[in-house]
This record gives sequence, structure tokens and C-alpha cells, in this order.
Amino acid sequence: MIHDHEYALLGGMNRAKVGRYLSLAAAGISALVMLGVLTLWDAAKALGVPPNIPPAILSLIGASTIFTVLYWFLDKHAWRWAPVGGWLKAPDLSGEWICEGESLGTDGLAKFTWSGTITIIQSWDKIRVRLRTPTSASNSLAAALVCDEADGFRLLYNYRNDPKVGEPELQSHRGFADLVFAHDRQSAEGEYFNGHGRFTFGKLKLVKEVR
Repeated sequence: MIHDHEYALLGGMNRAKVGRYLSLAAAGISALVMLGVLTLWDAAKALGVPPNIPPAILSLIGASTIFTVLYWFLDKHAWRWAPVGGWLKAPDLSGEWICEGESLGTDGLAKFTWSGTITIIQSWDKIRVRLRTPTSASNSLAAALVCDEADGFRLLYNYRNDPKVGEPELQSHRGFADLVFAHDRQSAEGEYFNGHGRFTFGKLKLVKEVR
């Protein structure tokens, strides 16, 4: 079964440092919430109401629980927001992309062209790049995202490609792709190299589908 996988973020905010910031925030929030609970406790006692706080409630406002919620929210949602994403330097490349490929010969001339659709599934700490063509499909196995202020955003990933049933001329193989996305993240250009079953290479052009 194919799963999303972690990816390296080069030139962006260090994830360990972000984790420390979240830990500090979780500790602060937990302390404030606990202070509020204790204030309500004292107010209830002053009014003669027997206070009773279930242990489950106390565990929910602990720093570890709040850290888990904060990390989940950052990973799934907050990193996509422009101010947060700009601070993290983690561009959102998720979505559907129309892909036009050109296979080259050793002389650098085009041998044939092909087309497909690339789907990028991305959170702050995981990603998956899936390419579908009329004859085969591939999924990324490992990836790195480089934040380059001069050229744009570079996505490097290796993948496994499997032909569809009824394509006897094609073989399963592994390859590597290098894509550079424009600053507006609406297009990309790059190269691919195949091996371990199919020794080909060529160029790629991506345009994001408008929805």
C-alpha cells in the first residue's frame, strides 16, 4: 500500500526548532488553562458549590495533549497560510498538475513525447508525488524540497513506476526527477532520469490545473 512519506526541507525552518517553539507554546497554554481551571475551582468553593474536576479533564489540558493538537493543526492547516508558510519557508505544491514530457536520445534530440497528470499530496512534514499516464503510474519513494530564493522552489524525488496491464513493452523501473517551480507555484520545469529496468531520460513541464 502506498503511503505519504517524510521529505527533507532544505533552506526552510528547521523542524526540530519548530518543535521546540511548539513545546514552549504548549507549556504556556497549558499553564494558562490550568490557572483558569483553578480560578474557577476557588470561585466554586467560595460559592459553596462542591467542585469536582474529573481526572480526564486535567489530562486534556496537559502540555503533551496541547502540543499534539498544535502540531496536528500546523501540519494539516496552518503551514498553508501565507504568514506561517513564509516563516517556515515551506511552499505548498499540493494539487493537480498537467504534465508534458519529452524523452531524449543520447544526441539530445527528442525521441517521443508523452503526457500525464501529476498529483502532489503534501502536508508540512509529508508528501507524495503520483504520476499517471495512459500506460503507467508512479509514486514517489523519497523527496527533498529546496527553497531557492533565486530560482524558485526545487522538488527532488525518486520514484517507482509500474506499467498498466496490457503494456508488455514496458517494465517496472525506478527513476529520479528534478523539478523547479516558479515563484507563483503555477508552473514548473525539470528533468527525469530512469534506471533499474528502463534507461531513459528527458524533460518535464508542469502547469497547475485551475479549479
